[in-house]
Amino acid sequence: MNLALWLERVAKTAPERPALFHGRDLDATYGDFHARVMAVAGWLAAQGVKPGDRVGLFMKNLPHHLVAQYGVWAMGAAVVPINAKLHPREAAWILENAAATRCFTSPGLHEGLRAVSDIPCHDVTCTDYTAALAHAPLAAIAPRAPEDLAWLFYTSGTTGRPKGVTITNRMLHAMALSYFADVDEVTGDDTALYAAPMSHGAGIYNLMHVLKGARHVTPVSGGFDEAEIFDLARHHRRIHMFAAPTMVKRMTEVAKDTGETGEGLRTIVYGGGPMYVADIVEAVDHFGPIFVQIYGQGECPMCITALSRAEVADRSHPDWQTRLASVGRAQSVVEIAIGDEDGTPLPPGEVGEIMVRGDAIMPGYWQNPEATAKTVVDGWLMTGDMGTLDAGGYLTLKDRSKDVIISGGTNIYPREVEEALLLHPSVREVSVIGRPHPEWGEDVVAFVVSNGPLDAAALDAHCLDHIARFKRPKTYLPIEALPKNNYGKVLKTALRTLLEDTK
Repeated sequence: MNLALWLERVAKTAPERPALFHGRDLDATYGDFHARVMAVAGWLAAQGVKPGDRVGLFMKNLPHHLVAQYGVWAMGAAVVPINAKLHPREAAWILENAAATRCFTSPGLHEGLRAVSDIPCHDVTCTDYTAALAHAPLAAIAPRAPEDLAWLFYTSGTTGRPKGVTITNRMLHAMALSYFADVDEVTGDDTALYAAPMSHGAGIYNLMHVLKGARHVTPVSGGFDEAEIFDLARHHRRIHMFAAPTMVKRMTEVAKDTGETGEGLRTIVYGGGPMYVADIVEAVDHFGPIFVQIYGQGECPMCITALSRAEVADRSHPDWQTRLASVGRAQSVVEIAIGDEDGTPLPPGEVGEIMVRGDAIMPGYWQNPEATAKTVVDGWLMTGDMGTLDAGGYLTLKDRSKDVIISGGTNIYPREVEEALLLHPSVREVSVIGRPHPEWGEDVVAFVVSNGPLDAAALDAHCLDHIARFKRPKTYLPIEALPKNNYGKVLKTALRTLLEDTK
């Protein structure tokens, strides 16, 4: 089924319902939204775009993003979302690899992309796009099969060229319906706020809000601004947003400094990186029970596990801290297991690779059978993440398999060390990596963003009070800010290079 049918159904039953906002300003009702989508679809077809083709979206967060996205879907093509923070050459490589026929852009990105790519691109403020909105509408939404490509998502590519994840209609249907079952309810009175890149999880979370006829708000800033988020939440009310853990931490810090209460925020779904227990406890203490955690990957978008708002806020259960350190239990459309090096399932409590299967996992990487064969094995998605499952089905992440430190033949999981260090009041942020050691294989190094001068002796004593002696860092290195990619994930590859440079 074509995902654009969800929009069409709301437009038919509630055409006057407010749909798209830019900041506080209404940009389109659902009737307007659908009409624009069908016009863009008709225009794309007239330009020679065919069902099954790929069309890029290299755009900042704007109402036009959703119009273009649904316009591409309505005429049967697939979207290639590209983060607006990428360099134009990186965007051009993605478009070329995807064999995209066209690309929609936004001001500030259009010129750079045109200078490095021959693929026709259309700024949403240009005459082409104006002509698209005025074009005769597509007669009917194109039929699509469950296995047809809908969203060609390119991984962040921190270790080489990104791979294109083929996300099908079936996967996105499964994700959306699993959201209602396992993450949160949505009604027509709700508002989706897009403060994280719409090229990623924040963007595909539009689906369930379109299905329910909710409002969609893109900030005027085009991205993440704490003061703007608090203002829009007070104005629009019943705000849902997706946020990386670093965004939650920043929102909490700003709110405490400025007296903001988070009025109007209904649900913040967080994921995309490690959320440290101390940070989410502080966030819940300030904002209340508005947080839900999800764990997913591009290869299984947004729907591997979920930890409910009740569990995130619970402080009465005897195991609440352990549960809060987990990423929750399997969502309804997948099953998960922990496997050894051969993919053989391990018993509860054992550490191994997290494996996932179900309707939400990808069929494979775009034109990359070798990578597909390594990642999808006997129907299981091999995530590359290490973790444990307890007897209750709660999944706790350890680290990416490549980030595990092996010292003296014993595995040390950086996240456990980071969690301990973050309990010290002087530590603002920390990232732990391994360093080659001639005797032990590796030893532990902590890069620390601290409040004031770094006191290694105090941190060492603190670690000895919280974790086993062999796990404590042998070296503490001060750093002004941790290197992160466009999505807020710490780049441990950059830290390893920095460590090499300091020898």
